[in-house]
Amino acid sequence: MEHVRIGDDTIEAVILPHVGARLHRLRVDGHDLLRTPGDPSDHARDPFSWGAYVMAPWCNRIEAGVVNVGSRRVALDANFPDGSAIHGQVYARPWVRADEGRFLIRAGGDGWPWEYEVGLHVAIVDRSVRFEQTLTNLASDPMPAGIGLHPWFRRPLLVAIRGDVVHTVNTSSEPQPEPVNGPFDLREMGEMAADLDATWTHLADVPVELRWPNLGIRAAMRISAPSRYVVAASPNHLDATAVEPQTHAPQGLRRTLNGEPGGLTMLDPGEVLPLTVEIVFV
Repeated sequence: MEHVRIGDDTIEAVILPHVGARLHRLRVDGHDLLRTPGDPSDHARDPFSWGAYVMAPWCNRIEAGVVNVGSRRVALDANFPDGSAIHGQVYARPWVRADEGRFLIRAGGDGWPWEYEVGLHVAIVDRSVRFEQTLTNLASDPMPAGIGLHPWFRRPLLVAIRGDVVHTVNTSSEPQPEPVNGPFDLREMGEMAADLDATWTHLADVPVELRWPNLGIRAAMRISAPSRYVVAASPNHLDATAVEPQTHAPQGLRRTLNGEPGGLTMLDPGEVLPLTVEIVFV
């Protein structure tokens, strides 16, 4: 399995092009910050629970099955125990290494009937790691589109998500978010309650801060995209927390079809949906 190393002993990223161009490792000042398996082949056996990976052409859950979108027929199989089609199509497929820190994949034309291209550029500058992601519609008609990044950060971890409203449930979310309250008010740094799985929006300029108290490492996450959402999940059975920047709200295809806010973006032929995530360590 090819390993692509970017950075140096201060900040090091290790990418596996043939398993979704995913981050196998993100190490800062000698400390692993991602949930990294001892055997890299575990990424292929269990692609959802390790490292960090790109989600496209949709993020998180949409309903499996058949649905018509314009003149196209979407027919997706379930790939998750809850019966949903989760995290898109490119999280574990082989990508092409283009040049230094750049990776590409073309997909679609199957159960997702539009063809598309996803690009990822990983760069480390000073005390930051930057993920530039793009999703391009290669089809001849508009395509619903979403893109995101799904890192699993090791615990113990303190988190601040500075969003004023939240979809408290990702599996069957309501059309409108609600003001943050109780365990969903994460605007101040603290531990996430166990087993949350929600989506925050109406985000501050710096929407996420992270702190590993046992390592003395802090970070700020900046997100640049036409629309910005942060999913966070704190499953009690894992030793990690997911903090996922993305471009749409939960159940994005349903939202697009029903005219609800936060749906997938409709990309015209040749149009590009960008998402840039920068994590700055202090």
